[in-house]
Amino acid sequence: MDTKSMQSDNKNYLYIENLGCAKNQVDAEVLACSLEKDGWVLTDDASKANLIFVNTCGFIESAREESIDTFFSLRNRFPKAKIVISGCLAQRYADELAAQIPEADGIFGNRDLSKVNDFIREIGKRKNAAKTEVPEYPDPDEDIFERNELFNYPGSAFLKISEGCNHRCGFCAIPLIRGSLRSRPRAKILEEARELVERGIREINLIAQDLAAYGTDWDGKSHFLELLQAIVDIEGNFKVRLLYIHPDAFPLQLLDMIKNNDKIIPYFDIPIQHASEKLLRPMKRMGDENIYTDLVSKIRAALPECVIRTTIMLGFPGETDEDYRKVYDFVKTNRFNWMGSFVYSREEGTYAYGLTTEEEHNALQKVAKTRQKRLQKLQEKITAECLQGFVGKEYDVLIEELVEGEDLAIGRIWAQAPEVDGLTVVMGRDMVPGNVYRCGVTKVNGIDLEAVKL
Repeated sequence: MDTKSMQSDNKNYLYIENLGCAKNQVDAEVLACSLEKDGWVLTDDASKANLIFVNTCGFIESAREESIDTFFSLRNRFPKAKIVISGCLAQRYADELAAQIPEADGIFGNRDLSKVNDFIREIGKRKNAAKTEVPEYPDPDEDIFERNELFNYPGSAFLKISEGCNHRCGFCAIPLIRGSLRSRPRAKILEEARELVERGIREINLIAQDLAAYGTDWDGKSHFLELLQAIVDIEGNFKVRLLYIHPDAFPLQLLDMIKNNDKIIPYFDIPIQHASEKLLRPMKRMGDENIYTDLVSKIRAALPECVIRTTIMLGFPGETDEDYRKVYDFVKTNRFNWMGSFVYSREEGTYAYGLTTEEEHNALQKVAKTRQKRLQKLQEKITAECLQGFVGKEYDVLIEELVEGEDLAIGRIWAQAPEVDGLTVVMGRDMVPGNVYRCGVTKVNGIDLEAVKL
């Protein structure tokens, strides 16, 4: 791409606006690393960029709207830059985006990321028509997840162990976007984990659509616990956090494993989605309020100091006041440390899409938004009460950033996952982002903790 005249230092600058989940972030890191091999220089200043990627989320309607709004905002601000729509939205709706957004210079899917360099070279030759590419997955042996820059705060990194999903939940478009489950080769995951530890990463966050499904695409059996043991056997001073385990496939053997290995953080992200059996069945979930309460009880009996996060969906087709009361009481009874909630999005191609008309869906959404506010208010109270249990105790805090002009830093204790939970504000001096410091927790402030460096 002949863009040198746009920059006084004769460098080609790349800017990536990443949206969506941690899996999307890893994709963005891989894209950046690949393009850097072609001489692109990653920048966090979009005004310097010759090339901009909007790495989109396509999971639900609100995420798609944010993705499109972000593209047009960047397009209007930086008319001379080449702008590519990438990520989940590009993978699922490539042809529609190319037809409806001629302002985009390219549409690039999220499966075989190794094709990005040839894709960008082709864009450089075009003056008008957008380049569209929706690659399929590469051969597993060619599955390279090289990363130079990590887009999260220092000291922490996400490690993706698989792509896609075989669960086929009734509401979920992820298999339509990312395809069926494709577990990464164990050797490649371990190689990447070792590299992260060598780089000084203190917290490795394992991510997938369902961690426990790892390897089931090979022989029908989960190989997750074997993989996890191999990761924690790596020498080094680091912790492993587990993000997302499907409640219907939770491996109870994991509890003993965590008891016997302090490298594994006793933090469980289990998106239960609802408690009403009437709704869970068309969601293609196997549990109910009693089954899922029993799972939570078993986890807490084995690991009394554990932290559990869940996600609840409101407004699924057919949800009544009685269904809502069930899930409200379920949350009230189980007292999850953290809970996220969202309103059901009617996604084409999913089982649930045909359960309502657009008119019925819109009417239920309005009710669901009111229910969501009440449920979140309950959860905020529960979270604040749970956090009181950390006050007066000492914890290691991973520092993420310093507060300019103050003797303060922002970080997280083991009970706080990156980006989705609260934070710990630490009072003290001489702290470095990416390092861990022993701190005493002094108080709860909303969903955050306050602490003093010891």
